[in-house]
Parts: sequence; C-alpha cells; structure tokens
Amino acid sequence: MNTIWALAGVVIKELYRRKDFYVLFVLTALITIAAGMVNFFNDPKIVRYVKDICMLLIWVSALLIAIVTTARQIPAERESRTIFPLLAKPVTRWQFILGKFLGCWLATGMALLVFYVFFAIITGSREQYWPWLTYLQAIWLQWAMLAVVIALSLCGSIISAAPSSTTTICFIAVAGILLVGGHLNTVALHQAQPLQTIFYTIYFLIPHLEWFDIRDRVVYDWGLLNWLDCVRATLYAAAYTGLFLLLTWLGFRRKSLNT
Repeated sequence: MNTIWALAGVVIKELYRRKDFYVLFVLTALITIAAGMVNFFNDPKIVRYVKDICMLLIWVSALLIAIVTTARQIPAERESRTIFPLLAKPVTRWQFILGKFLGCWLATGMALLVFYVFFAIITGSREQYWPWLTYLQAIWLQWAMLAVVIALSLCGSIISAAPSSTTTICFIAVAGILLVGGHLNTVALHQAQPLQTIFYTIYFLIPHLEWFDIRDRVVYDWGLLNWLDCVRATLYAAAYTGLFLLLTWLGFRRKSLNT
C-alpha cells in the first residue's frame, strides 16, 4: 500500500501543477458568482436556472479533469521512459495501475470538493439555505461515478497510445451514456431484429452513469435521496470500476512498454 500511495501522491501533485484545474475552476467560479447576483433581476426562478447551469458546469469540469488527467498517465510515463525504473523496482504492474487510479480519483475528488464548497457558499449566501446532506450525497455519487470513468479512461489508455485519442473517445462514450444510455431499452422496443437485441445488449452491458446524477435534487431542493439507494449505487460503481481495472491490468501485463 505504501507503493500505491506514493504513486497516487505523484499524480495528485501533477494535477495541481498543471493549469487544467485552475482554468476550469475560474470558469465555474464566474458562473457561480453570477448566481449570487441574480437578485438583481428580482426573479427567484432565475436562481434555479443559474444553479442548474452551475451544476452542469461542475459535471463537465469534473469529467474533463478525470478523463484528461487519467488518459495521459501511462503514455506520459512511457514517453518520458520513467516507467522503466518504476517497474524495475519492486513495483508490480498491478500496483502501478492501482496507484495511477487512486491518484486520479483522489485528485478529481479534491477538485470536486472545491467546486461544490464554492458553489454552496455563493448560492447559499443568497438563498440563506444550505442543504449540506444533499450536497454530500451529490458529491459522493458523482465521485463514485468518476471512479468508473477514471477506470474506463485508464483502460482506454492501454489500447490507445495517444492521450488525445483516449480523451476524445472516452468523453464521447461517457457523454453518450449520460445522454442516451438510459433510453436504449425504450429505443429497442421500436426496432426490428437484430437491432432490438443489439440495443438491449448494449443497454445491459454499459455502466449507467446517469443513475448517479442527482443535480435536480440540488437545484430544485427535492430533499435527500434514500441512503440505501446511495449504498446500492456505490456498490454498482465499485463493480464496474473493478471490472475496468481488471481489464486494464490484463491489457497492461501483456503490452510491450517499448511500443
């Protein structure tokens, strides 16, 4: 575990030395500050509209940070050839994979926490309402979802040597799942065979990331989600994360580091 934590620490330091997080945070902060100024229009509904935009921006920013940071981990190590002394030490490939995953997940979680705290302070100062437990559920479920995304991106970086390709493919795949993944079973009902079987198969195989999206509860103050549902969602995310990490390890152990 010491080895895994050491590798994770390097990833965390790398993220906060780069400009990605700061640029996205500034954009999020500007929109969130706008939410604190909506009383100027004397329309309470505008607060919800801007909060909705803020939450969307937080989701997009977190996905970008998670995918971009993860996609460049292994290719960067190979390009700089630092992976050779790492694996020459008593560091197994499984420890290497877990260290990279843990570092990306923790770094993304820290960024996510900053986004939510800033969002809560600004919007709460105007509404005089801070549903901290709802925020906690939203942060946790989004972070659990990001674990799946990070594991998927790590798996993709084994297949594709170019971080840009991995980033693009993963972002399109994740966006597709979030936007249409939950509707594939409905679409399948109106398709002829074999398309119906194909759509149903995809529907049951993909990780349903949209199940972790409770932005509406935050925006419209719908109250807490059942804690048992949170536990189930966490176990669901853990299962897919473990599957993608296993596939990453299987691909990494067979892959030549010179190519």
